[in-house]
Amino acid sequence: MNLTEKINQDLKDAMRSGDKIRLETIRSIRALILEFEKSGTGKEFTADEEIRMLSTAAKKRKESIEQFRNGGRIELAEKEEAELKIIEEYLPKQLSPEEILLEVKKIALEVGAKTKEDFPKLMPQAAKALKGKADGKVVKEIVEKVLSAS
Repeated sequence: MNLTEKINQDLKDAMRSGDKIRLETIRSIRALILEFEKSGTGKEFTADEEIRMLSTAAKKRKESIEQFRNGGRIELAEKEEAELKIIEEYLPKQLSPEEILLEVKKIALEVGAKTKEDFPKLMPQAAKALKGKADGKVVKEIVEKVLSAS
């Protein structure tokens, strides 16, 4: 079952259950899918596009949570957190920092990255390998840590 089918099924389930936040969140994901399909770019809706779209939506929620917390709007931050949890259900399992570290070290060995000057060699490879499985900010921090430790 692809993402579109899963979203449509989950949308029906959310309507039946009366879970407002789940319903709103799934509708927003569905709107992103429809927007992509009607964009006229001619691109196919692939698994990579699904991950990119969902990652962007998750990133926006994380930024909103931070802004609301800084502004003292706890109730809005909690709503965004609930939406983020729902979006994360559709994303691939996120790797732990330890798993990211192991993967980055493996990639560093493959590309021969040892010092901070090798960042442009290592970061694109790590970002590509961990796309959708880890937050880009965390990957960057770990890449920098690996290169500075060498």
